[in-house]
Amino acid sequence: MRGESTGALERAVAAFRAGEPVLVHDADDREGETDLLYPASAVTPATVARLRNDGGGLIFAALPATVADRFDLPFLHEAVDHPANDHTDLGYDAHPSFSLTVNHRDGFTGVTDDDRALTIRRLGEVSADADYGVDAFADEFRTPGHVHLLRGAPGLLDERRGHTELGLALAEAAGVAPAVAGCEMLDDETGGALSTADAEAYARRYDLPFVEGAALIRALE
Repeated sequence: MRGESTGALERAVAAFRAGEPVLVHDADDREGETDLLYPASAVTPATVARLRNDGGGLIFAALPATVADRFDLPFLHEAVDHPANDHTDLGYDAHPSFSLTVNHRDGFTGVTDDDRALTIRRLGEVSADADYGVDAFADEFRTPGHVHLLRGAPGLLDERRGHTELGLALAEAAGVAPAVAGCEMLDDETGGALSTADAEAYARRYDLPFVEGAALIRALE
C-alpha cells in the first residue's frame, strides 16, 4: 500500500469498523458516481433516512458471491426470460449485479425506514453465519420486496470494479460482516449524478471518508 492510498483506506476501514459511512467514487470512465456506503449490519432507520435524503438513488444491499450462493440468490438477468432482458448496450459494464428484491417478514409494507433497516441489518447479520442457508433465508425474508440485493463478482476487484465490489472489498478489509448497504448520490438540482467535487464537499461537511475507487484498488493490491 502506498502514500495517499494508504491513508484513504485506513480512514475508510476505521469508519466501517465503527459502523460509519464511507463515500466511494468508482471512476470517471465507468459510472462516474459516488455511492454512500455502510456496513449492512450497522444499518438503522436513521441510516435509511440518510440514504434516501442525502443519497437519493437506489438503496441496495450487496453480498459476496459465496453468501449469495449460500442463499441461492441468482443474477436476475439469468433468471428472467423476457425480451427486455438484453444488456448488450450497457456501456459501462458487461452485466448488472442485480439479484432478487426482498422484505423481512417481520416488517409491514417493507418500504418504511424501520422496515428497510430491519431487512438490511438482518442481511448483514446472517451474511456472517456459515450455517444460515436458503431455507433459513426463505423463512425470514420474502420476495419481491423493497430492498434490492446485488451479487458481487466471485473475484471481487480482480473481476469487476463496480461499487458492489468496492464496498465488499472495503468490508473485507475492515473485518466486518460481508454485506454492504448503499445508495448512489444524486444532485437535487440537475437530477444527475452528484459531481465528484460536490461529493467531496459533502464528505468534508460531515467529516466522512471519501475514497476514489482507483485509490482503494491500489491500496488493496
